[in-house]
Amino acid sequence: MEEWVYEDGPRPRNPLTALLKLVAILAVIGIAGAGIVYLAPRLAESVAGETTAGTVAPGTLVDFTVPEGATARTIGALLEEAGLVDDAGSFERTVRIQGVSSELRAGNYTLVGGMSNTDIVRELITGPPAPDTFRLTVIEGLRIEEMLESLAAQTDYTVDELAAPLLDGTVTSPYLPDELPEGVPPLTAWEGLLFPATYDFVVDATPATIVGRLVTEMNARMAAVDWSGIEAEGLTPYQGLIIASLIEKEAKLDDERPVISSVIHNRLRLGIALQIDATIIYALGENPGRVLERDLRIDSPWNTYRNVGLPPTPIGGVRALSLEGAAVPAETDYLYYVLIDTDGTHGFSETLEEHNAKVAQARADGVLP
Repeated sequence: MEEWVYEDGPRPRNPLTALLKLVAILAVIGIAGAGIVYLAPRLAESVAGETTAGTVAPGTLVDFTVPEGATARTIGALLEEAGLVDDAGSFERTVRIQGVSSELRAGNYTLVGGMSNTDIVRELITGPPAPDTFRLTVIEGLRIEEMLESLAAQTDYTVDELAAPLLDGTVTSPYLPDELPEGVPPLTAWEGLLFPATYDFVVDATPATIVGRLVTEMNARMAAVDWSGIEAEGLTPYQGLIIASLIEKEAKLDDERPVISSVIHNRLRLGIALQIDATIIYALGENPGRVLERDLRIDSPWNTYRNVGLPPTPIGGVRALSLEGAAVPAETDYLYYVLIDTDGTHGFSETLEEHNAKVAQARADGVLP
């Protein structure tokens, strides 16, 4: 069976690689002006889109206070101390690159583990919620059950109370699938249909108001995407959402989302099984930490090793960039990708031989087990 997606691992430094990088940097510096113009926005994109690992588990709520007069450096140190970022310096760099150091507002916040630097900065620019409102944050990549658990943790409502408007028809969506595989819980129909973001609500907002707002936002985001390209290939916008959820789980770097999308589209076009480990994790119902050979044999409609084509539903909530990547994939002939750097960079290949060589190199570098 072809190996395709792997997990992060430590990567030892390669002296030759470091030397080559140094030579490349010096070459770029020698290019007057133009090189800097080219690299600067890409550096900004890389830092701004960086996910902060931190020590707080994704989805965990953390009360966080920004003192009056606190600088970006101070706030970064407090975030690191709270376990919300793994590096205070990376947060400070994000603030500096965005040029918003004077816009960070003091106050009491409720932040969520797993938020990116950009999300945290956006939250601190917006400021704390008004006295008669409260703020909810849902991060990307959560399953529908995890989303509702996150909302319940941030409100006085239970998961069942928040799920009720979705199940009794109070809240609806044009993207609800017509049917689900036999034996699948009805709530699974709502997978991927609530948009992860930060929202403000009045203090007496009902469960229907809360989940309805997330559904309405997703409907608006879906409507804003031009799906004509994939519709010409016989795919529906809902299938585009499914692809977006796969991209969300696979991509760490924003500029790779359209490229990973191209691999998925190319495999679908050729009738090749997608073989995405994230679908195995979804089928298992929990993340085992590492997908093993025996896990690939699980009998599930979401197992993209055993089943050709897309899974029946999305596998989690998605951000707008994943939707755009799904709708407009890069034009490539790639059929494979594998993690080649702990920063989230993937190596892409057109042939299995090229792919296996990248896999071997990634293992030699300590990126893969």
